Amino acid sequence: MTTMSAGTNWEQQRSFDELGQPLHDTTFCVVDLETTGGSAQAGSMITEIGAVKVRGGEVLGEFQTLVNPRTEIPAFIAVLTGISNSMVADAPPIESALPAFLDFASGSVLVAHNAPFDVGFLKHFTEQQERAWPGFDVVDTAVLARRIITREDAPNCKLSSLARHFRSTTTPNHRALSDARATVDVLHGLMERVGALGVDTLEELQTFSSRVSSAQRRKRHLADGLPHAPGVYLFKDSAGRVLYVGTSKDVRRRVRSYFTASETRSRMGEMVRLASEVEAITCATPLEAEVRELRLIGEHKPHYNRRSKFPEKVTFIKLTREPWPRLSLVKRVRDDGADYLGPFSSRASAEQSLTALHETFPVRQCKDSLGISPKRTPCALAEMGKCLSPCDGGIDQRTYAAMVRQLRQTLLRTPDQVVDAINARMTTLAADERFEEAGTQRDRMASFVRAAARTQRLSALTGCPEVIAARHEDDGSWAVHVIRYGRLSATGVIPRGADAHDFVAGLRLIAESVPTPSDTPGPVPSASAAETERILRWLESPGVRLVDVKGTWTCPVDGAGRAVNGLVRAADFTDS
Repeated sequence: MTTMSAGTNWEQQRSFDELGQPLHDTTFCVVDLETTGGSAQAGSMITEIGAVKVRGGEVLGEFQTLVNPRTEIPAFIAVLTGISNSMVADAPPIESALPAFLDFASGSVLVAHNAPFDVGFLKHFTEQQERAWPGFDVVDTAVLARRIITREDAPNCKLSSLARHFRSTTTPNHRALSDARATVDVLHGLMERVGALGVDTLEELQTFSSRVSSAQRRKRHLADGLPHAPGVYLFKDSAGRVLYVGTSKDVRRRVRSYFTASETRSRMGEMVRLASEVEAITCATPLEAEVRELRLIGEHKPHYNRRSKFPEKVTFIKLTREPWPRLSLVKRVRDDGADYLGPFSSRASAEQSLTALHETFPVRQCKDSLGISPKRTPCALAEMGKCLSPCDGGIDQRTYAAMVRQLRQTLLRTPDQVVDAINARMTTLAADERFEEAGTQRDRMASFVRAAARTQRLSALTGCPEVIAARHEDDGSWAVHVIRYGRLSATGVIPRGADAHDFVAGLRLIAESVPTPSDTPGPVPSASAAETERILRWLESPGVRLVDVKGTWTCPVDGAGRAVNGLVRAADFTDS
């Protein structure tokens, strides 16, 4: 695969979110509410809003207002908060108080202790007033504290306990502004704790977990120097062996997460303990990164990758080319003129499809070769009527060939004959209340139809000598990909102001040469099925435009893709 530099500086164009929002530059709005009860949906009302806006440890402003709930405040709430009916009688209603608060909080990250309560009330009344909720990022100090604070630090994670632990200058007293001020001190205390562990962005703070070990955090320096760009990253041990391969739109940010925040899978913790370096391969586009990831996993077969390690371990159903053709399971597509269905990711799935075909088409199932005029004793399948028995001369070659043509049509074009036959068997079995057997038939049909649809989709692309397609990305650039016989051959991003036609012509010239495959259906050796499927998903995604197509890229109108939609109906039928 060739990558053409687009003259586009991804480092400059990446979004704020992709980089990670530094905590010291983040404006937080710490909010607390007092209410008449525990649920806005149940009719409880807000009686007070208090908020403190802070950034970099500095208080930027405060907001406080009582709110007239237009209902009696329960006596126990009045005792708890000190807010009485007479105090809120002249206060503004929520229709005035809420817009004022939202204006104060605009552009900040909301912070609350037990955020679902406070944010839930705010969202409820925003919706009630038919306003658009601003979509704040939210930090819950209660959740964060439960991930950080131990019983040795504080007996529990209540605001009062945390305020004492962090020596807050304000004592929580169930008044909104006082509790918000105390929450500010708790937030700063928690941020200081996790900052010592290398957490310095909002995203890391929101996903922080104490399950990430100290050993993992000490290796955060491995992410230093990695690019803020789309690409592939490879964790390696001290001997240079690849432990794990991954991909991301922002390599540095993703790799950092293994050491500081959200990566809590135990096997990944083990992998990080073994890692001594991380190599990054910058890619022009996310699709290039996905394809490179697949190829690198297939090449290195890293121990800690679970998927795509063995692209060669697939199974195909082969319809042989010989005097008396038969179906067989094989491991690869050969240049032998035969027809293939697949690939299947498991042999069990291939065997289900093979059974569905054998139950519909009585081709011979013996594994040896037969001459043009065989003279053998018929097998048990022939006696059961499941084989046309060419071995004993029970059928002429012309009749057998006609049946094989129908089988080939089913493999390559329309699966209707198999679907109709299995549906008829399922109907009979269901009528006899043999639902388990009907379910087995359904599974066989599903396996075959999905494999046929996959083969047709892949073959349509792998048969094209060249497809060039482009998509307008979110940052305003155009990502261009050259695909040859289903393999990604070149990728690039058109520089701003450049001539698109000249860029595409240049990309085509430097694209990887792909040998012309043999004329067989199914994925060809030019690429793995997984790679071609990734490319197909990109080609079928919104906004993609075809620049040029050499060859014919089509799928049959009456093909297997149409039958896939009927699988859900079949499942409902047999499960009823």
